Amino acid sequence: MATQLKKSIISAFKMHGLTLRSEASSYLQDVLEPVDSSEREQWLDKIIDIVQKQSLSSAMVGKEVCEAAVQECNAEQEDDKESIFNVIDAFSIPRFKYSKERKKFIPESTLLKTPKLHGEASDKGEMFRDRYTVLHQRTLRHSLFTPPSLGSVNTDSNKFQLKPVEYLVGSTTKVGNVIVLGMLVQLKEGKWFLEDPTGCVQLDLSNAEFQPGLFTENSFVLAEGHYEDGVFYVDAFGLPPPEKADTTRSYFGNINFFGGPSAIQVKSSNRLAQIESENTDAMFVLLSDVWLDNGRVMDKLNILFKGYSEFPPTAFIFCGNYLSSPKVLSQAKILTDCFRDLGNMLSQYQNIIDSSKLIFVPGPNDPGHSTILPRPTIPNSITEAFRKKVPSAIFSSNPCRIQYCTQEIIIFREDIVTKLCRNCVRFPKDGNIPMHFAKSIISQAHLCPLPLHVSPVYWAYDSSLRLYPLPDVIVTADKFDPFSTTAVATTVINPGSFLRTDFGFKVYYPASKQVQDSQVTDEIDRTLISSDTMNTTEIPFSQAVDSNISLSDSMEIQ
Repeated sequence: MATQLKKSIISAFKMHGLTLRSEASSYLQDVLEPVDSSEREQWLDKIIDIVQKQSLSSAMVGKEVCEAAVQECNAEQEDDKESIFNVIDAFSIPRFKYSKERKKFIPESTLLKTPKLHGEASDKGEMFRDRYTVLHQRTLRHSLFTPPSLGSVNTDSNKFQLKPVEYLVGSTTKVGNVIVLGMLVQLKEGKWFLEDPTGCVQLDLSNAEFQPGLFTENSFVLAEGHYEDGVFYVDAFGLPPPEKADTTRSYFGNINFFGGPSAIQVKSSNRLAQIESENTDAMFVLLSDVWLDNGRVMDKLNILFKGYSEFPPTAFIFCGNYLSSPKVLSQAKILTDCFRDLGNMLSQYQNIIDSSKLIFVPGPNDPGHSTILPRPTIPNSITEAFRKKVPSAIFSSNPCRIQYCTQEIIIFREDIVTKLCRNCVRFPKDGNIPMHFAKSIISQAHLCPLPLHVSPVYWAYDSSLRLYPLPDVIVTADKFDPFSTTAVATTVINPGSFLRTDFGFKVYYPASKQVQDSQVTDEIDRTLISSDTMNTTEIPFSQAVDSNISLSDSMEIQ
């Protein structure tokens, strides 16, 4: 048995062009022999991967190199123990650029380009080009746009071909039944254009049929119609087709888009999956507009903490604004005093301080450097006294990302629902705003598909707002009415304003992936009143099933 193990170790290294010295193979044999046979191959692959990353003078691998690789593997295993709960700042998220030639994402660190907070003019163009290329490569992979394989007979009449804008502009005759992916822009007042990296074309939307979603300026759309005399007459407007996170990862391997521990390592961890499923009591309490200068809000928070003191949740997630109105001159001093009062309140509930994470995400009107996204944390000078009393508190950026076991959660505090509704080209007739909103941000693969004059973004850090691959949960804390909906295996939650919803909030259970409506009442013996857990249903991407179906029908998300 030992001889067979040694042979497999030597063979595995040879497959990667490496040769083990005899003492090195004996050492690895001793290391891997106690490991369960089902896990040996995985451990051996990790060791080889680490060895390949080292600076080797030759293909001959000695014992010292193997010892260093095993120690690094053990260190990674220890890090994995800490990967149950991680909060990831927006400014530390890995940044990738899609290469059309290589058909893969390349880390921007390899491009020798250091991001600047206040970028150059070229960064603005790169921002929109990156948004386009992410959606373009994703759309081309969808079954409706995938060309038939080489040598096969194309019998599927439901296939569509994507054309660039230059295909229209370069035509001298009428072009009918064309589908174009581009960005909706208003280059002239009252006139809409469709733009992509190859050019722009004027649109006629008078007869356009809008599919579900909120279409705003600077959002990317699939437009179907015909081109004549310099104008593209749109018959149907739809959003780019979404893609499940598992499908995305199957194409791009172990790239860590999310940040923190490797997404593939976390997603494939049986230990973390077991912890997640067994810990049915784990919960995230979500509150927005927690006005610490309001007496009623502080009283309700005290009741909330008292109600959870015996069974503390995994995390309290508080979203700003933390003051009821921006007080420009004395804002910082008032908020410092408010956090000090909150710390004094929490000091009465030591069980919560010891067992729960308290995460604070700044709102648009909270003190900070600017209102440009992503927004940095609240200055330490304001929160210093609070953090001394509550060491478990985490002040993060807006947006921020949370990795809990195998789940990826994004927290975003912005009145994004309200802004999208206010700036959409045509308001939906059915009034089901939560459904339209969820479809929009998921299809756009972006938290804020709005014009920069409506919601400014740091150009070089636009990737921190990207939803690609799709996370498990998106929390968009908005003053809009509370809601919870699911689309493409992603749950979208809006807890609503804490005071304006009569002290309502949301509770998310990771084990069951369910969302619960809750409310703080005045009753001492029943502090938390919760409704039945919401039964959210996945919104799949429908397929073209009829030979005469048009894109306007097939690209609709049911």
